[in-house]
Amino acid sequence: MNRRHFLTAGAAVLAMPILPAGANGPVRMRDLYEKDLSFSQFALVSEGERIAVRGFMAPPLKAEAPFFVLTKRPMSVCPFCETSAEWPDDILAIYTKRTVDVVPFNVPILTRGELQLGDHRDPNTGFLSRVRLADAVYERA
Repeated sequence: MNRRHFLTAGAAVLAMPILPAGANGPVRMRDLYEKDLSFSQFALVSEGERIAVRGFMAPPLKAEAPFFVLTKRPMSVCPFCETSAEWPDDILAIYTKRTVDVVPFNVPILTRGELQLGDHRDPNTGFLSRVRLADAVYERA
């Protein structure tokens, strides 16, 4: 490779956008939103795909439920939201196939599931989510 080819290839690599970890590793919750709380380009492109997200399990809203809230920071109470306008960008609803085995709120976990976007109200609890992982699994991180 001569110097001109090397410089051209280097410029092409530098021009590539920096994307969230996605398939290479866990996604940060902030990578799912723009500053105005609209969904990020990454979230829109990844909808329907399985992604991994690290966080903390908030105390469940209901015992023996098949879902929980993943938070960016440990929370000793669940961040229940009234409307999608008030939905914070640092929590994620996690829906599992089985009843959730509760993990202490201060133990980090890694969750993997199908990214779903848009308002959804859980029929059993009334919990509203704007973004969630469906068919999810989780483990201590």
